[in-house]
Amino acid sequence: MKFSKTMGAVALALAAAVAVSPAQAKDLKIGLVLSVSGPFAAYGKQISHGVDLYIAEHGDTVAGRKIQVIVKDDTGIAPAVAKRQAQELLVKDKVDILAGFDLTPNAFSVAPLATEAKVPMVVMNAATSSVTEKSPNVARVSMTLPQSAWAMAEWAYKNGVRSAYTLVADYGPGHDAEKQFQKTFTALGGKVVGEVRTPVITADYSPFLQRMKDAKPDAAFFFVPPGSSMVALLKQFREMGLEKAGIKELGTGDMTDEDSLAAMGDTALGMITAFHYSENHNSPENKKFVAAYKKAYPNDRPNFMSVGGYDGMHLIYAALEKTKGDASAEAFMKAVKGMKWESPRGPVEIDPQTRDIIQNEYIRKLEKVDGVAQNVEFYTFKDVKDPGKQ
Repeated sequence: MKFSKTMGAVALALAAAVAVSPAQAKDLKIGLVLSVSGPFAAYGKQISHGVDLYIAEHGDTVAGRKIQVIVKDDTGIAPAVAKRQAQELLVKDKVDILAGFDLTPNAFSVAPLATEAKVPMVVMNAATSSVTEKSPNVARVSMTLPQSAWAMAEWAYKNGVRSAYTLVADYGPGHDAEKQFQKTFTALGGKVVGEVRTPVITADYSPFLQRMKDAKPDAAFFFVPPGSSMVALLKQFREMGLEKAGIKELGTGDMTDEDSLAAMGDTALGMITAFHYSENHNSPENKKFVAAYKKAYPNDRPNFMSVGGYDGMHLIYAALEKTKGDASAEAFMKAVKGMKWESPRGPVEIDPQTRDIIQNEYIRKLEKVDGVAQNVEFYTFKDVKDPGKQ
């Protein structure tokens, strides 16, 4: 009787082990919602490059779970499409983690799904300050526009700029950049002599720039998304003679994104920007990252979005190692709060209160280095939290 009971207990234990083992070994699915096609396709490409590079370097298994990445195309600024794609990832593909999100409106539309489905959502670019406030399950590894705008305003005033004119794209990140620059600059004693919000995709900035030229500010502060609109804006600024009129070009680092420098030629040389990453950043981690990136993608240059994808995967891997493979929102979010590491951009931390990134902001000047246009850092604001939440 005793032997029978013992064998029965062993059988139950073995059955339990068999039942648990597949769950422990189950693939961990990450659903990336990105702009793969449309006017912002370069965003999705760069983030995907960063994700793939991290997996290639660190293996496709973490905490005993094999990583499977599923990419869905949101086609650009299309909140309804992004939401539909995320729903498919959750319901049909049964992903454990949502990630990507290169554009703010799309991140806004998906965040409630992360709450409802109780899954983590790792934002790798979307930069409006309030993104992390849309769900307790959101963590961001990229940036907020107020971080760069604050640093730019601080540096500008301390270096003799007393009047400024702001031109930003008319959507969440642009509003954030405008608000923070104006708030910081005027608090220091500067004067904003004009402002304009332009359509997100714009080919002709001449009417807006003429108004700026007529206002005769010491400096212009810009934010428009990287891509064709940005190239058009910076070219027309020079062509219309605003630089010759003594108006300094200032902006967030998106304005001199490495991915767009070839299309700009020399038109933006000399522009001052504030940002958290430059291909030219001088650190061992970045030199290693840039070398690996160029080997894997010889036709592209690494930029802040590829670093966002790379660091997003670092966050996911590190969190899963801490939770021993548990990707539930509760365990995952607890693991990421306060997490620190050395990124290609420099030291970073996830703010335990806001789940947002804390990082250095570098003041850079666009210069030729060995014949190549580079954002050369010359001043650092250390450990900048999102001022939009303070």
